[in-house]
Amino acid sequence: MAQASDLPPWLDRASYPWTPRTFDTSEGRMRYLDEGEGPAVLLVHGTPSWSFEWREVVRALAPRHRVIVPDHLGFGLSDKPDAPEILAPADHARRLRALVSALELRDLVLVVHDFGGPIGLPLALEEGSRVRAVVVTNTWMWAHEDPKVARLSRFVASPLGRWLYRRLNASPRWLVPSSMGDRRKLTRDAHRHYLAPFGSWAERAAPWKLGVELAGSSPYYASLWAKRSALASLPLEIVWGTRDPAFTKRELEQWQQSFPHARTHTLDVGHFVAEEAPQELASVIASVASR
Repeated sequence: MAQASDLPPWLDRASYPWTPRTFDTSEGRMRYLDEGEGPAVLLVHGTPSWSFEWREVVRALAPRHRVIVPDHLGFGLSDKPDAPEILAPADHARRLRALVSALELRDLVLVVHDFGGPIGLPLALEEGSRVRAVVVTNTWMWAHEDPKVARLSRFVASPLGRWLYRRLNASPRWLVPSSMGDRRKLTRDAHRHYLAPFGSWAERAAPWKLGVELAGSSPYYASLWAKRSALASLPLEIVWGTRDPAFTKRELEQWQQSFPHARTHTLDVGHFVAEEAPQELASVIASVASR
């Protein structure tokens, strides 16, 4: 386990009272929370997020569940290698699988958000014995067909996009607030915790790389979608923020039409459901875990 003295001075211990554990990989140290006892729940974040996003969900679940919440390499409290070539979704998925294997996790309720979909869902698609139920919230796992996504991905990869992401910290600075259904729900202190992990150019490789990989990893996403039948045999819950400017009704309907057995819970919030409606999300997760 990491020592409290190892934690950065910007971390508010009232907001984030846990001391993360450390998982060493050949590419850097990952930090993760492992709190509580009971049915196991794995919470998988996207970009430009980290385990802080799930803090209120952890508070709600930990009294009766074992809650595991990793920070992907390059995010949050994990190491931040300035090495985009090891920070694509497939790389994060590989390291997540290694962590799950090292912890010998089984019978998991897998919860994925944003890029957490293509990072975390391979556990259900390829190692179904480890996962007994899935909760998806404003995410995807297929190659985007919308030309706007390809244009955005190319823009992020361009010199201007790279400068905005890596010099101005554009993703947490502007995209997080603009993704909220009610910006008042993102307090100044909470926003500071999304900004602080990416304090310099060298620490911003991971969110920039995932922006590039919106379309850049299309073959990887297509390979996941080709295995989607594995989800048909698992309980699947959809928790959807309907005011999300990025993941819209189109993505929600893709999930619903592809998995008619799934139960849908729509919430009048934006992209970061765990930030705006943590109790509602935790309630769905707890219900799934208790079955």
